[in-house]
Amino acid sequence: MDTLKSVEVKTEEKLVIGLGLKFKQRMLASLALMRPKQWVKNSFVFAGLIFSQNILDPQLFLLTLLAFISFCLLSSSVYIINDLSDIEEDKLHPRKKNRPLPAGRITSTQAIALLTALLAASLLLAWNLGNLFFSVALIYFLLITGYTFLFKHIVLLDIFTISAGFILRVVAGTVVISVIISPWLLICTLLLSLFLALIKRRAEIVSLENGGADHRRVLKDYSIKFVDQLISIITAATITAYSVYTFTASKTEFLMLSIPFVIYGLFRYLYLVHEQDMGCSPEEVLFKDKPLLINITIWVVLSAVILYLEKWSLL
Repeated sequence: MDTLKSVEVKTEEKLVIGLGLKFKQRMLASLALMRPKQWVKNSFVFAGLIFSQNILDPQLFLLTLLAFISFCLLSSSVYIINDLSDIEEDKLHPRKKNRPLPAGRITSTQAIALLTALLAASLLLAWNLGNLFFSVALIYFLLITGYTFLFKHIVLLDIFTISAGFILRVVAGTVVISVIISPWLLICTLLLSLFLALIKRRAEIVSLENGGADHRRVLKDYSIKFVDQLISIITAATITAYSVYTFTASKTEFLMLSIPFVIYGLFRYLYLVHEQDMGCSPEEVLFKDKPLLINITIWVVLSAVILYLEKWSLL
């Protein structure tokens, strides 16, 4: 009798452990489905706060932080929509086949439930941040959803849609704290986001050279030579636009000191793409390459110091 009870207890313990393990695996799969590494792209929301010289204002910083959280939840919901629509295509991709949905680590029903919760939370938060911010967030959601089902299949329009998403992030960050948007800030955002989108397309063409169109049909409309020409144009334009922006963003010429860091950052990124076969995922490049991460950190600190020393009339 005691032996039977002992067996039952052990069976129950194994069952509890098994359920706990399944729950943990499902939570990890849900987190992976949200793609938290991609949230670094939403840091563009802080551009308006930094360059309007309001980063030390606690109220405006809190509003921008909430805007950032709203866009993180919103972008995660869009990623889930994208993964749901691309399950079969992702199974053909050497890296994307390991994502939760194509790998079978989470079901479509569970993904839809998570999508609903994230979208509702994001839009509710956006609504509480003001009608204008809510409108921008909603436009972003509709635009990127349109990208998932239509725009990503149209040559050139696919990269411009991605770029528009970055611009909307910057616009959202300015409207939430009610500051004027610098046209040069938008131009620099446009060019930098086009640069990143083109680099990603190039990396996809290289990595999927044999059968790439099976994964993403639009890749058949691009060639390495064509994309490299566009990257060369965008790189030069980005450096020029940022250099001009340094004349308009501050009262003195000291912000020009940040130009070499922008040039180095672009060149370093190109080096990683051409010589190290990186570039498929900008956020992974950022976190894996220490020189690039250090360079960006120095640029942010230097720019902030110059802008705020000017604000306090110390320069």
